[in-house]
Amino acid sequence: MNIAKNMEAIFVAAIVIASATSFATAAVRAPEVISVKAEATTMPTVTVTAKRLTAEEKAAL
Repeated sequence: MNIAKNMEAIFVAAIVIASATSFATAAVRAPEVISVKAEATTMPTVTVTAKRLTAEEKAAL
């Protein structure tokens, strides 16, 4: 029965805490996003030159 009597105080306390946190986080600036663009000409490429395995070599593996 005591909880029922104090529900209004619990509700008001929860609203006060929620309001305080919303005001505190509203003052914080959003982080700035820094984008890095890579040059298309400087992208490293890999060329693989190897012979393919024959059917006999694949079966041996």
